[in-house]
Amino acid sequence: MSDPDFSTFETWRRGRQFEDFTVGQRFDHHWGRTITAGDATLFSSLALRYSPLYVNAEYAKEEGHPDLVVDPMLVLATVIGLSVEDLSEIGGPFLGVNDVEFDAPVYPGDTITCRSEVVDTRESESRPNTGIVTWRTVAHNQHGEVVVQYQRTNLVAKRRGGGA
Repeated sequence: MSDPDFSTFETWRRGRQFEDFTVGQRFDHHWGRTITAGDATLFSSLALRYSPLYVNAEYAKEEGHPDLVVDPMLVLATVIGLSVEDLSEIGGPFLGVNDVEFDAPVYPGDTITCRSEVVDTRESESRPNTGIVTWRTVAHNQHGEVVVQYQRTNLVAKRRGGGA
């Protein structure tokens, strides 16, 4: 049996381009993510973030928490990852995260979901084939409590020929 001719397979591009975003547009990111104790411990170990709150359950309990506290940087990275498919999957330089607020601790077993809203779009002055989009993302745990919120900005490709 020979290999299939992959040139005959229809391909489709995922993600959105600059013209697909309008201020006020909302995205309910359909994937959620349950963060496990293994995720939390591995992240803290690999990132060398050895706060006892993140790696010592007994210490965390002495400080008034029911369990280990998940490192907020893991929470932030997870939420950014949950939003990529809807916001920035095509790619383009990541320009930054601003106004990050960690509102509530996350514990192993918590499931995080998030929603983003377009807060700004503008043409790039230096790169005519791109625009700049800024989103406000808010993430909740399974109890509806806000756990993190931030603004993220990316350079986003325009459609070829500039048409929508």
